[in-house]
Formats: sequence, structure tokens, C-alpha cells
Amino acid sequence: MLWAGRGRILERSGPGATVEGGGRREGASPEPEPTLFVAAAMSYKNVLLTGCSSGIGLALAIRLAKDELKRFRVFATMRNLEKRQALEEQAGESLEQTLEIRALDVTSEDSIRQCVASIPDRRVDVLVNNAGIGLIGPMESQSIGTMQRVFDTNFFGLARLVREIFPDMKRRRQGHIVVMSSILGLQGLLFNDVYCASKFAVEGFCESLALQALKFGVNISLIEPGPVVTEFERKLYAEAANMDLSGVDPETLQIFQGFYMTYSKEVFSVLGQTPEEVAEHVLKVIVAPSPPFRYQTNSVYTPLTTLKHADPTGNLPISAFHQLIFQHDRLFKASLSLLKMLQWRKRRDLDYRRPQA
Repeated sequence: MLWAGRGRILERSGPGATVEGGGRREGASPEPEPTLFVAAAMSYKNVLLTGCSSGIGLALAIRLAKDELKRFRVFATMRNLEKRQALEEQAGESLEQTLEIRALDVTSEDSIRQCVASIPDRRVDVLVNNAGIGLIGPMESQSIGTMQRVFDTNFFGLARLVREIFPDMKRRRQGHIVVMSSILGLQGLLFNDVYCASKFAVEGFCESLALQALKFGVNISLIEPGPVVTEFERKLYAEAANMDLSGVDPETLQIFQGFYMTYSKEVFSVLGQTPEEVAEHVLKVIVAPSPPFRYQTNSVYTPLTTLKHADPTGNLPISAFHQLIFQHDRLFKASLSLLKMLQWRKRRDLDYRRPQA
């Protein structure tokens, strides 16, 4: 039987006989085919992942837990454990082996402390901050309390987690903080004012923290997806459809209902990635020898974010998007059709390259 010991592979050749290497002590009884089992100390990384009841968090938890090289021990968390069924079903045999489910509410410091304390030696090698909520609609239809709830989860939730875990990483001079940001943390979007603001806050927080983290050997990575087709978006649009818009002027109402709600759904259907696609990108960042600080999962959006930095005054991207939306709607529709075709061809090519079962 083989097992790991102090970084070496040892072989047991018979009762009480252990030698290093591939030989067998003379006279020892032959054994059946050797089998491997998981190496002891720290041959894997502890990953604490938030927001795992659905969407990207669920897909990433499953992807890491079922990693072929068994490099991860996943502590998949969610605010409400009553929503754990989908995660348990998809985890299958990984459950309680390479994946454990914990309760964690990012808006509660007590909940965060209890969850981290339940992890052996409080050792979090990789923190993936994925929990988040959205908000769309005309600003005058949203209360200050609603805006504060978005920030409490999206920004202060991250800040609470970092306060609890970052000091331990600094003491060990090792660790990786992976933050699920968004393209909307780089580029503003019509009727996403508060959500964009929360993601801009996340980006600034992480960019500042990264300077200190580097000194202590800790990596920080911002994952910046574009649209992702999940329950998160479906719920967001359902809430927007039932929003109280009585205080909104007719012209703004027409732009929101007649333009934004129609075309934003089309953007998701044309450009939206699956949670599994995003999870693959996150895995690449986690295992990278030198993890990037920013990583965009959808290359279609790279020119848009580049446009923002082409003009220091900021006028160029704002003017370009304004004209595209309000003055050249036919061009906007044509652009969506072209992007839809390019995305279809890209996925078709990926299917052709994928090995057949």
C-alpha cells in the first residue's frame, strides 16, 4: 500500500516492512495491487466559499470539490441552510469528503466568526467572496434602506470577511483572496446605479488592500464577469417587474420598461455565460502560480473597459454609450446580432474541440 509521508512516497512491502522507493524487502509476502489514499498534512488547500446555494457559487463549489487532482477541501457556505439541497445533490460522493457545507451570513460578524472557527486551525488558504445581491431600476424608485442593503452584502460583507481572515493569512505569509466583482465594477450601466456603485467600492477596496497584501505574500484577485445566466438574474428581473414605479416620470419610465428591460434580457441571452463557464475561469485563477489581480471572464467586454481608459476626461465612453443607446438603436440591435453569431461560433468550436465520450 502507498501513502504520503513527509513529502515522499513510501511503500509498505509486507507486515511491518517499510522501505523508500519502488523495491520490496527480500522475503516479504507480495501484496495485492497498491492503492493510494489522500496524503496527510496540507496536500490540499482549504477554500472558504460564500454564496453557494445557487449560481456561480454552487458551480464553483462543485468544480473544486470534484477536482481531479484533489487539490481542495471546500467549505461551501450559504446564509440559509434550507437551500442546501441542490448543492448536496450535485456534490454526490464529494459531500463530507472534499466538500463540507456551513452556514455563513456575510452581513453578520458573529456568523462569520463561528464559521471560520469551525475550520481546522482556522486555516483558510483561499477565500472566495461570491455572495452578492443586485438592484436595478430608476434611482427615484429605490429607498435608501434598499441601497444600504446592497452595500451591506456586496461591500461590507467582503470587508467583514477580510477583517476576520486576512490577519491569519498575513501571519502565515500565505493566502489568496478571490473576489467575485463584475464588469460593472469598471463600467457604469444604465439603471444599475447602486449595484455599480457597490462593485466600484469593491474594486477600490481590493486595489488598495492588494498593496499591503503583497508585502505579506498574500494574493488578491478580482473576477470580473459580464452577464451570467443564473437564478440571481431571473430573480432580479422578477423584482424589477413588480417594482413600484409610481414616482417615476413618464419619459424615464419608457426608457426603463420599453428599452432597458427588453434589451438587457436580450444581452443576457446573447452574451451570458453559464455558471460552470465562470467556475472554470475562477479555477484557473486559483491555481495560477502568479494569480492576476484582475481577470475578465468574457473577452467580449474587454474593448468596452479599454475604451474607458482611452480618454482621461471620461467623456468618450459616456458619449459613445449614450449615442449607441439613445441615438443609434438600430446599430445597437445589429451589434447584438453580430455578437450573438460570434458567441455561437465560439461555443460551436469549443464543442468540436471537446473530447468525445
